[in-house]
Amino acid sequence: MSIVVTAATGALGRLVVDELLERVPADEVAAVVRDKDKAADLAERGIEVRVADYGDPAALAAAFRAGDRVLLISGNEIGRRVAQHTAVLEAAQAAGVAQLAYTGVLGGPEADFELAAEHRATERAILDSGIPYTFLRNGWYHENYTRDLAAHLEHGAIVGSSGEGRVASAARADYAAAAAVVLTGEGHLNQVYELSGDTAWSLAEYAAELSAQSGKEIAYAEVPAEEHTAVLTGAGVPEGFAAIIVDVDAAIARGRLAGTSGDLARLIGRPTTPVSEAIAAALA
Repeated sequence: MSIVVTAATGALGRLVVDELLERVPADEVAAVVRDKDKAADLAERGIEVRVADYGDPAALAAAFRAGDRVLLISGNEIGRRVAQHTAVLEAAQAAGVAQLAYTGVLGGPEADFELAAEHRATERAILDSGIPYTFLRNGWYHENYTRDLAAHLEHGAIVGSSGEGRVASAARADYAAAAAVVLTGEGHLNQVYELSGDTAWSLAEYAAELSAQSGKEIAYAEVPAEEHTAVLTGAGVPEGFAAIIVDVDAAIARGRLAGTSGDLARLIGRPTTPVSEAIAAALA
């Protein structure tokens, strides 16, 4: 039996692996990756590397073993994820894995925005499969915002269409720690965790915090959805992805990413990382 992390060379996957190695020996961890060369450092740490792509059912068939505990990190190819996740699910089911943990989205079936549709479908497929599951319904990452920090500083503004909606984000590392807990601990089978930061904030508050830390005045510019879309596409964001971003902002305005259940802090045994710390790290 191994603890298996899919997409293990991705941003979240690597953090999960790091957290697992704090808890179990390396020879109990396996990494499923598309590119073996990118996982060379994981192999050097004593982790078994299994090569498979979400879009390659034949390779996935050899990626799992009976009794494995598997973390299915959701894919990033929007529009193809249901088929990809189903391929992973079917391979895991055929292998007889003991647990399938899945990184979905905060709110699960109540998440009524377009980006959540594939997560909802994947959760239904997992439930229908009968595999023991753990749903890790991740809220937004701080990094979704701090990755654009340079642009915010350059333009002195954050443009959005989320109104006074609030986001209970947490650091990617917090979500990784939660995943490691449910993969190594007991009592997590057939459980659902609504994972989010301890404190929800608005984009206006985010702009104020960035201003305070950077010493540069950063304003939050609230614009209509159509104008927000135009700003994004004008900055080079593909039209389809710009529509998704604007749709998420509408969901934020409806309160869909503001939930603070406390599940994340309880799982990791500490408060979640404040967004102010993420801003400080990004500025540094």
